[in-house]
Amino acid sequence: MTEANQTVPQRAAAAYSRLAFTRADLLDQGLSRRGITLAVQHGHLQHVRRDRYLLAAVDPDVVEAVRIGGRLTCLSLFAVMGVFVHRRRGLHVFVTRGSSRLRPPKVPQVTYHWNRSSALPELLHVAPLIDAARHAVRCQEPRAAVATLDSLVHHGLLTSSQLDEVFAGLPSRLRPTRTLVDGSAESGPETFVRLMLRTIGVRFETQVFIPGVGRVDFVVEGWLIIECDSKEFHEGWQKQQEDRRRDLAAARRGYVTIRPLATDALGAWQAVQAALREVIETLGPSFIGSRRAQFSKNSGR
Repeated sequence: MTEANQTVPQRAAAAYSRLAFTRADLLDQGLSRRGITLAVQHGHLQHVRRDRYLLAAVDPDVVEAVRIGGRLTCLSLFAVMGVFVHRRRGLHVFVTRGSSRLRPPKVPQVTYHWNRSSALPELLHVAPLIDAARHAVRCQEPRAAVATLDSLVHHGLLTSSQLDEVFAGLPSRLRPTRTLVDGSAESGPETFVRLMLRTIGVRFETQVFIPGVGRVDFVVEGWLIIECDSKEFHEGWQKQQEDRRRDLAAARRGYVTIRPLATDALGAWQAVQAALREVIETLGPSFIGSRRAQFSKNSGR
């Protein structure tokens, strides 16, 4: 199975499998010293630094992190796993305290996370997941951090108690972010739109099933459907046809459907938030009024 066809949990499991070894590890597994040399020569192993060997098919970011003298973490690690990351900035490397002889990086930008590990790292190439999540909260603005945590919870990589553990190790000023995490979000744009709706102060439900329409991302104030389309999941004319049929079915049931672009929700969220507010304030009163009139009409029969 290619990486493109793997689920996020599968990619995470692959990232957290044993990919890096010391020379002693390899000897314990039955390789001789000559066998190690031959494995490197034939491309089965990579000897990336003193006493660090990696399997051949390892992500280049993992290789560079280990070559430097640390472990991959934060946004770099989550990008490898397929977890949502808003804006990735360079390579993120976890370095345990007391590490020495770090090699100069070969990439233009590296962020070093020197925090004390929450647990003794069991793997030589990636940071513990709890630490990586903490690094991601520190490295991003709040709404992007919430989106990354939403993704981790949605894909079953962090439980509620583990999420509590993440925030227990963060400064108190960051802990209110914990209340905003919602694992129902299936994408980063959904998280961004949910936070917009919270800011606007309207009633909404997420992942709502509507008979004859199917499951929709949001129903706002009982009449507005918001679908968070993105290129990853909405490419192709066949998918567009399906979406248009769903929108028509929703309209027949009295709903208005809008589909903000993922690029706008992520990159121009202030404009999208303002547009959502305007739509709700402009159309909301007429929808509420028409539904009240319909209720009164039905009640008088």
